[in-house]
Amino acid sequence: MSRTTYFVDVIIPLSVPNLYTYRVPHELNADVAIGKRVVVQFGKGKLYTAIVRSIHEKPPKLYEAKYLDSILDEQPIVNTLQLEHWDWMSNYYMCTIGEVMVAALPSGLRLASESKIVLNPRFDITNRASEMSDTEHLILDALELRNVLTLNEVADIIEKKTVYPIIKSLIDKGAILIEEELKEKFKPKMASFVRITAETDNEDQLKLLFDKLEKRGTKQLEVLVAYISLSKRYSKAREEVRKADILKVVSGGNAALEALVKKNVFEIYEREVGRLASFENENKVSNLNEPQQEVFDNIQSQFGLVSHQKDDNDKKQNVLKDVVLLHGVTSSGKTEIYVKLIEQVIAQGKQVLYLLPEIALTTQIINRLRKYFGDTVGVYHSKFNESERVEVWNKVLSNAPSASNHFKLIIGARSALFLPFSNLGLVIVDEEHDTSYKQYDPAPRYNARDGAIYLAYLHKAKTLLGSATPSLESYYNAEEGKYGFVSIMQRFGGIQMPEILISDVKEAQKRKQMKSHFSPLLLDTITLALEKKEQVILFQNRRGFAPQLECNICAWVPQCVNCDVSLTYHKATNQLRCHYCGYAIKPPNKCGACGDTDLRMKGFGTEKVEEELQLFYPKARIARMDLDTTRSKFAHQHIIQDFEERNIDILVGTQMVTKGLDFDNVSMVGILNADSMLNFPDFRSFERSFQLMSQVAGRAGRKNKRGTVIIQTHNPAHSIIKEVMENDYLSMYTNQLLDRKNFNYPPYYRLIELTVIHRELDLVNDAAKYLADRLKKQFGKRVLGPEFPIVSRIRNLFHKTILVKIEREASVVQVKKILSEELIKAKAMSEYKSVRVNLDVDPM
Repeated sequence: MSRTTYFVDVIIPLSVPNLYTYRVPHELNADVAIGKRVVVQFGKGKLYTAIVRSIHEKPPKLYEAKYLDSILDEQPIVNTLQLEHWDWMSNYYMCTIGEVMVAALPSGLRLASESKIVLNPRFDITNRASEMSDTEHLILDALELRNVLTLNEVADIIEKKTVYPIIKSLIDKGAILIEEELKEKFKPKMASFVRITAETDNEDQLKLLFDKLEKRGTKQLEVLVAYISLSKRYSKAREEVRKADILKVVSGGNAALEALVKKNVFEIYEREVGRLASFENENKVSNLNEPQQEVFDNIQSQFGLVSHQKDDNDKKQNVLKDVVLLHGVTSSGKTEIYVKLIEQVIAQGKQVLYLLPEIALTTQIINRLRKYFGDTVGVYHSKFNESERVEVWNKVLSNAPSASNHFKLIIGARSALFLPFSNLGLVIVDEEHDTSYKQYDPAPRYNARDGAIYLAYLHKAKTLLGSATPSLESYYNAEEGKYGFVSIMQRFGGIQMPEILISDVKEAQKRKQMKSHFSPLLLDTITLALEKKEQVILFQNRRGFAPQLECNICAWVPQCVNCDVSLTYHKATNQLRCHYCGYAIKPPNKCGACGDTDLRMKGFGTEKVEEELQLFYPKARIARMDLDTTRSKFAHQHIIQDFEERNIDILVGTQMVTKGLDFDNVSMVGILNADSMLNFPDFRSFERSFQLMSQVAGRAGRKNKRGTVIIQTHNPAHSIIKEVMENDYLSMYTNQLLDRKNFNYPPYYRLIELTVIHRELDLVNDAAKYLADRLKKQFGKRVLGPEFPIVSRIRNLFHKTILVKIEREASVVQVKKILSEELIKAKAMSEYKSVRVNLDVDPM
């Protein structure tokens, strides 16, 4: 065994700036490797799971290296390309690599340190019994019986939630000791299988056994017959037989099976089985139509996947690109193009990552892609439990070309970006413009689209960005030649774009034609669609019943006690609820200011739309898809399936219903309040309004007829409304680009937002002013603020923001270095030590 003294730099899952160095015990020299999990002590007795980042022979100069406690893995669970990606993410988004590790690893692969207490063997309870309270005696008696207790178990024993004061008292008296134990969260799913013993596994023995069982044990004979049938003994390929499957076939057969095990006919063994469902490959890859084929060939050409003769002009236009933007109108058949590309890459033995912005989208796409690719499709998102996520991680990790059950295609939301790919060939970012790709809290505050582009670069893979309404930044990059570009501007099968009609709410209100929040045009169009047995989607970008309750006398509005927002009324639970912190109360009977009982609901959310529609259309089947109705694991799937099977006539939803869902029978889409999006105080609000309205409009008239879209607005002359009506992306892009250039916003400038956070308002004001003044000395007019955001207090923490604008030509690395130095100086000041500053690079 090597006697060389090795040291390892490890990534600890904490927000600490540097890697930490540990000494490797000599007996672990042969086992330590980059990417393996190790258990280390950090701080006072706390144990953490860390990832080995590097191995060397240099001890740290400023502290004495502690020894590694243990190594958890036989093989690395994180590969070197992942670690490079983590490094990039840490540097680009100005966060610690420990924060990236927490975001990247499934919680089932991160061990949890769970406090346990044990009796102190040196403590003499006989002589000190009088010092103990009744509760303390109860805990000590329990420890004598059970030796070890967790703090949760102590809480159950003494029937109190807060046990820390009592535990501290027992520690101070020397009666107990704290024992830190690392607990593995992920446990493989095991199943019991039955197999025939070697002695019985021949035809002569089986014949004798059949003869015996026919005379004596009818149930045992049934079990044997069931086993032979399930194992397909007399076919070419035998199959393993689960114990549970035999017991399903033979009711009450457990005793008979155990008897056959005792007779040495069968043996039962355990093995790991997957939690993930199995799917058959139906090989239903469709042929592309002419416009799709042209786009497909163009993408291949720009990626350099095919080669053919070109003249000099063609060569200039088709410079090879690693990233291509596909601008395709809704229902143009982008998914079929993706499928052809995926098929091509998989045939080369490489992996494909298909990113989607929302879990809601994955249900339909998964079903479509599994018809093409069967069990080679893996799915990864936050609605999976931790064991399922670990299982997907391990299957991607074991992507040996010889493995028959590895995933070749991964579909997922933004967290799928972190899976341990080893030979990625293609990354598809569908609906690349979507804000759901951005992680807001906690750090790293990354954009999965940009992270995917860098991941593909590390793997020397290609990236395809797809959208009917691309982000301004992506379209600008394509125009500037940084990305390749292809477009498909006609719907599949020659279906016309939907007819978009404007309903002037202001005019309807003047004429007293509005019925609640519905204009006559909207109701007439819904009625016509329902009479034709067609389906309707209504979009309202606010959940709940009503945004606020308001006193009709003095205009008092109930506010959240923790946040600077009004409480939203939810009728289903009869609660006023804060959508930021979850605080909830029952609706008051009278005004909290003047005491009057005339309280009225103001505004409307999806819940109210659903209820009122039921009054107008009592026979219609109405459902709602928003955050409140899709909290459970399969809720999205059930709603989408019901709508596809036409068990729902009208689907009311927030922006979940705008994103890429494909329903054959939807003839009409209604946008109930376009103004709320247009009037939002953000430099991206016009771009986002265009994207949302265009996307939801695209759900109408998908297969056999032209659809209709009704947009309700107080301002029919608004430029964005007109551009949506004409489906004129280029006009919106040109106008918004001019504004961005005039006011120094992306894509001409990069943005970094600093948010100063603390419980004390005065301290937030002082720290923000100090930091902004320091930054203005360095960057001048590039610094805006400090200003309070729209919601300035969340969970009793005050927020104040500073915005730094940086020209594209400037060195971002240098800017980030200066920012980091100024933050370190501010943190070093005693008065600002408790102030937190969140950094958001490229805020959205």
